Amino acid sequence: MASTVSDRPGYGQLLRTPGAWTFLLPGFAARQPFAMLTIGIVLLVQHTTGSYGSAGAVAAVSGVSMALFAPQSGRLADRFGQRAVLVPGVLVHGAAVGTLTALALADAPLWALFLAAVPTGASIPQVGPMVRARWATLLGAAPGRPASPLMSTAAAFESVTDEFTFVIGPVLATALCTGVHPAAGLVAEAALTLLGGVLFAAQRSTQPAPNGAATASEPHRSALTVPGVRVLAITFLGIGSVFGGMQVSLTAFSEEIGRPGVNGLLYGVFAAGNMLAGIACGAVAWKISPRRRLVVGYVALTLTASGLWAVHSVPLLAGLGLLVGLCIAPALISGYTLVEALVPASARTEAFTWLTGAVALGQAAAVTVAGQLADAHGASTGFVVPLAGTALALVTLLALRSRLTPRAPGRTVARGIGHREPVTVD
Repeated sequence: MASTVSDRPGYGQLLRTPGAWTFLLPGFAARQPFAMLTIGIVLLVQHTTGSYGSAGAVAAVSGVSMALFAPQSGRLADRFGQRAVLVPGVLVHGAAVGTLTALALADAPLWALFLAAVPTGASIPQVGPMVRARWATLLGAAPGRPASPLMSTAAAFESVTDEFTFVIGPVLATALCTGVHPAAGLVAEAALTLLGGVLFAAQRSTQPAPNGAATASEPHRSALTVPGVRVLAITFLGIGSVFGGMQVSLTAFSEEIGRPGVNGLLYGVFAAGNMLAGIACGAVAWKISPRRRLVVGYVALTLTASGLWAVHSVPLLAGLGLLVGLCIAPALISGYTLVEALVPASARTEAFTWLTGAVALGQAAAVTVAGQLADAHGASTGFVVPLAGTALALVTLLALRSRLTPRAPGRTVARGIGHREPVTVD
């Protein structure tokens, strides 16, 4: 009985994994700025230009830049090691944020802010995917081999950490911008990125081994060549549309009913649902596959998101927002768990960054579209964006779900990393 209890996957056993705390604490500090950047840009640029539209546009450029460049950062980290990419990356990010801040305070033209926003977003350190890759290395995940029972727990733990970051980060940035100086949020973001990133990079014993330079006989291939990763990226685009659509539409709804202060409450309930579901997912010893959990969770997410546009009262919107949040974490966790089974360790960090970038890209697109719909037709129409985004992604997921099945040893391998000719493995 004692052996059964001790072997049961759970947060306690996960956090007792040798070496885990050496990267968890600096990793948490280093990923905190990720949630501070957007709101820091919006508050500073709005202060200097007087336009929320301009502020949102600069923030969107930064978000799109991050989504496009993050996978390349992950690919380099897989090839040359996390430390080799992270240290110069945080230095570039600090310089880019400083440049953007100085330009905004100097009342530079909008095009100059757009130019500065590109390297600011492109250099955001991808600490979350790096932490996930370290968990996979410590827990011994590998394609074609049953994942450790703790892999789902680790994915849940990281989902909760991400959500906790997005609860603390915006509050901290807002408090600094409104209580200290409009630029204080971005200054703190750059300082935390530099300090946390350097400390995280210093933990070399837990980082995945770099796969080195590609050879002529076995060239390095992107994680996106794995069909399952492409399916997951589209799926995560839909999840990003929920985050972006909810942020804009809840703000517009609160303004529309004359109670702007209720926006924080509504989004807090939505975030709390995500956190609670993430905690629960990590505490359960699942007997069904991650692929099936992803499909079931995504169906539930689409169904709950489909009713947002029809709700016109605060209590009902809070209740439905809670349900939407409860459905997000299972989908995210199942997707990240599948990556660990689908992708070789040599491309795993890159695979995680594709998913993180897909969420950011979906969020940026949703913020833009939902904002335009809310301005033109009212807050309720903005909630159509999460419905449309999840519905389109669900159709793709259902049609291509067979590509999310890890190939077992002894099977003929025809596609994936390396694009090798089909061979039979004894």
